[in-house]
Amino acid sequence: MKNIADIRRDYKLQSLMESDILNNPFEQFKLWWAEAEASNIDEINAMTLATVNSKGQPTARTVLLKGFNENGFQFFTNYNSNKGKDIEYNNNVSLVFFWKELERQVRVIGTATKLSDVDNDNYFFSRPRESQIGAWSSPQSKQIENRDLLEKNVEKISKKFETEKITRPPHWGGYVVNPTCIEFWQGRSSRLHDRIVFEIFENNWITKRLAP
Repeated sequence: MKNIADIRRDYKLQSLMESDILNNPFEQFKLWWAEAEASNIDEINAMTLATVNSKGQPTARTVLLKGFNENGFQFFTNYNSNKGKDIEYNNNVSLVFFWKELERQVRVIGTATKLSDVDNDNYFFSRPRESQIGAWSSPQSKQIENRDLLEKNVEKISKKFETEKITRPPHWGGYVVNPTCIEFWQGRSSRLHDRIVFEIFENNWITKRLAP
């Protein structure tokens, strides 16, 4: 077994200078997203979502980005899940994308708000039927006795919607994370990484460089 403290990698692929940065962080993210797509990164849309519960305990987990625009970054979940309850209590959240193949990281700080019923329906009915059934079948974040309970729920719900038109569960939907801060991180040699941050100031985006 390797000594964990000895595991390291020197980042040398690219740099991130002020002259490289676009004026709008969403355009910058769109550019980096396109470059990540072109690099064939596996699950490019995987992102860490951090929330805080009513006891002040932070929790992080991986979710999937399902859209982004100038309003923010979208993902979908069960509103009764732990993350949903956290956001209901405190909608200040953080996202992290890590694209190791490009030695890049994007960190987002902002607030999460629920998407509209129209947005929720549009995405829900674009999903595979098995995923739609799964949204009805899983009491997400609740303790269950065994895997068999899920299988029985799937069987029951599948039979129900053999004769009925499937609907979106009222407890299932999406959030949009509207950012107040977006950091673009490019790995550099000797841990002297490039960090350029966009922050909202008087309704305008300003940029600054942070020390690594």
